[in-house]
Amino acid sequence: MQKISARQTTLAAPIEFGGFGVHGAQPVTLTLEPAAPDTGYRIVRVLDDGQRIGPVDIHFSRVARTTLCTTIDLGESASVATIEHVLSALSGLGVDNVLMTVSGAEFPILDGSAQPFCEAIISAGLRVLPSMRQFIKVKRAVTVRNNDAFAALEPYNGRALDIEIDFDSQVIGRERMIFDWTPRRYYEDVASARTFGFVRDAKILRQAGFALGSSLENSIAVDNDEILNPGGLRYEDEFVRHKLLDAVGDLALAGKPIYGRFRSYKGGHGLNALV
Repeated sequence: MQKISARQTTLAAPIEFGGFGVHGAQPVTLTLEPAAPDTGYRIVRVLDDGQRIGPVDIHFSRVARTTLCTTIDLGESASVATIEHVLSALSGLGVDNVLMTVSGAEFPILDGSAQPFCEAIISAGLRVLPSMRQFIKVKRAVTVRNNDAFAALEPYNGRALDIEIDFDSQVIGRERMIFDWTPRRYYEDVASARTFGFVRDAKILRQAGFALGSSLENSIAVDNDEILNPGGLRYEDEFVRHKLLDAVGDLALAGKPIYGRFRSYKGGHGLNALV
């Protein structure tokens, strides 16, 4: 795995993923391709009739919905959902410029974590570009709140996250993770943490059109105070690690790496997008 580069990076070769969306349960193909310096993350959606929407910049200004996942509006009545795991893998591994082409309305869920995306990125390799990497430097603290939940950006000499969750569940409870970013730490400590949900919510979610593709193959299922996945957890505190994974992906919507500290308590995609 490459060290942190002072110069921008892109993929050394294209990567293709096939699967289905966790919410719509529809088949989808996602291709990641090398991109030029200073282009950041861009996306093209291919509609069923072959029409191509984009490329457009993936940015906070395009966030259309944050219920259970992050959805961006591409214009022309087209959107793409569940983008956070792919963005997390790219940002977490220090990839600056990528063109993404997706054949459906949702990115593939794969195993519910960022690990399969990371494995493919590492296998393809990174190419260092001539342009210097640019950051968004946090100069003063900014906080957004929703009752007792909050998300904040603070000045910090580096890239760090401090995530805390608190669920009324003996399986999850209160967990906290403090993380100083490097690509290796992201890969080893964050990338393989899977998304999770409660069995009690499944029927309501599916009636609303969510989680239609959710299963034990791509999600941690919590039933009362029991984890239903046969293999159990990948980390003792996998739940907060996945929330951190999501935050890395959502913050990538800033367009450049954020040089500062992100703190969150009981946060999620909605607060991540607002901060």
